[in-house]
Amino acid sequence: MMGQLSEAKKGRITPEMREVAKEEGLVPEFIRDNLAQGEIIIPKNVKHSLTCCKAIGKKTKTKVNTNIGTSTDYVALDHELKKLRVAIEAGTDAVMDLSTAGDLDKIRRSILRACPLPLGTVPIYQAAIESIAEEGALVKMKKDKIFQVIERQAEDGVDFITVHCGLTRQTLERLKGEGRVTDIVSRGGAFLTTWMITNDEENPLYEEYDQLLEIAKKYDLTLSLGDGLRPGSLADSTDRAQIQELILLGELAKRAWEQDVQVMVEGPGHLLFSEIEANILLEKKLCHGAPFYVLGPVVTDIAPGYDHITSAIGGAYAASSGADFLCYVTAGEHLRLPTLEDVRQGVVVTRIAAHIGDISKGVKGAMDWDIKMAEMRKKRDWKKQVELAIDPTLAQEMRAASKPHLSDVCTMCGEYCALKIVDEALKLRP
Repeated sequence: MMGQLSEAKKGRITPEMREVAKEEGLVPEFIRDNLAQGEIIIPKNVKHSLTCCKAIGKKTKTKVNTNIGTSTDYVALDHELKKLRVAIEAGTDAVMDLSTAGDLDKIRRSILRACPLPLGTVPIYQAAIESIAEEGALVKMKKDKIFQVIERQAEDGVDFITVHCGLTRQTLERLKGEGRVTDIVSRGGAFLTTWMITNDEENPLYEEYDQLLEIAKKYDLTLSLGDGLRPGSLADSTDRAQIQELILLGELAKRAWEQDVQVMVEGPGHLLFSEIEANILLEKKLCHGAPFYVLGPVVTDIAPGYDHITSAIGGAYAASSGADFLCYVTAGEHLRLPTLEDVRQGVVVTRIAAHIGDISKGVKGAMDWDIKMAEMRKKRDWKKQVELAIDPTLAQEMRAASKPHLSDVCTMCGEYCALKIVDEALKLRP
């Protein structure tokens, strides 16, 4: 079976291209042509029967990803499946299983069966955890183990994987010379760094990149080229280590395209607000227009408990500047494994950020939503306002909890509602 990129290069339009074109309000030829150039991706493993494909990239709606998964402190598959349902109901576009404890194969396969959306993973987690169990230590992990896990996950139907291929011995030297405050905050990056330093070896994902591409091509598995050296604090924003890795990711993206493998590039992380636009420009230039997937970015380090908000602020600016895919950050980031409510709020605020970006980028149909809401506010049509809200349940709850004396206004202004006063005044105009 041919992959999406291979088909696009041949000038063919797949059913998936037609599906996403309809969702985006674009013509299938536009999707095909930009997919062929590497500027749009459709993450869909040939083994995964998705009921809802998504396009990520040029002129498409900014997409939102939700991270779920177990930890060594809390393993409950039922709870993760509830998180999945909450994320889907809240409107996420994709999901990643970042589980690090329990029966990882069972957890992933269960989530895959229940997920109608593109699903991603970070295979180095499972490779490292299984190596610790089998070999007694992370540093004893065999190179082949990483690729065995990648193939196993691809065979299960995973649609995209984060692979930290740009974390090399050279980039680690840049890191050492930089003198970071927070060093490495990527979990996958930390696993690989520990293995590389202890064994005095190059990163297998970089050294054996062709083997990775063979697996990816076989399953049409999209590679999310991970930022193992993303800044984990504002003090480390846009430093030499981060940019060195980004340069390598741009080179690796071209090699992937040559083998008909779809790629996106991951970005920070924690960033100074004033540096977000420059980071987007750098990625688009150095990585030849590949879709950019950012974590947040979080724009201040002092708001634990509110990091869904700090990341939404950064995400709105990032999306406005050209980022294509926003990974949600929850209120519990830096503090705990997210709760169901953390997941719901994280998805909603990130969708708000994505929508703000879409308006700024002129994405087709984005502004129409806001115009419809404004029209319903002018009419004081509360039923339609609730229906149009990005979170209708919350809007309805708030409306019901504070009932106005007059049914056509709200309790903020009551009988002195500006819209109502002007509406009535204009009716008196001769």
